[in-house]
Amino acid sequence: MTRSRILIIGGGSGMGLALAELLLRGDAEVTIAGRSADRLAQAAHRLDMPGRLRTRPVDITDEEQVRELAAECGQLDHVVVTAADMTGAYGPLGDLDLDTARAVLATKVLGPWLVAKHIRIAAAGSLTFTSGIAAYRPAPGGSLVATANGALESLVRALALELAPVRVNAVSPGWVDTPIWNTFAGDAKQARLAAMAERLPGGRVGDPADIARAFVAVTENRFITGTVLHVDGGHRLV
Repeated sequence: MTRSRILIIGGGSGMGLALAELLLRGDAEVTIAGRSADRLAQAAHRLDMPGRLRTRPVDITDEEQVRELAAECGQLDHVVVTAADMTGAYGPLGDLDLDTARAVLATKVLGPWLVAKHIRIAAAGSLTFTSGIAAYRPAPGGSLVATANGALESLVRALALELAPVRVNAVSPGWVDTPIWNTFAGDAKQARLAAMAERLPGGRVGDPADIARAFVAVTENRFITGTVLHVDGGHRLV
């Protein structure tokens, strides 16, 4: 039986790394890609699966790098994009600068668009992006993140039509305990996550494995396309 060939962009840490770990417990061949060669090397050491795991540095906001990645990977069965750079993305509207806004949208919207444009996916395969709760429950100071996630979900619907029969979807996490929170909250990270856990109907914030299982569900179900799967512990309800 031919192994599924899966590319995870953003697979060096957080949700992408958890997905790679889950897939490698099965029989998939996995490539994890991202901007940080150091994180990719650390991930490869942790996963310890040299026969079925490849790493590839890439910045998906650079079209030439995406073209090169596409040429190296050839045709894939599934592609998942979890990459995000939210450095400086939160703050009062008057304090946000245009360069930061461009960087957020480049990583979260234009990068996935470039992946869809260049990466070749088998007809029975799938392309899955990562949205987020900010598209539905924006907070003061979160205009950039809300905008990026909302735009990404519109892109999902358009690509589901244009790339058919390849299936295109998004997974939308709520608050998940990943390293990106070190950037958002610093020393206040655990207190903020604990406060949110008390609010949620699910009684806790997410962990990367929760989101990894959602990605697998979307890639495996061949009747899901043009859809956003919410994995947020009920955050949209409170």
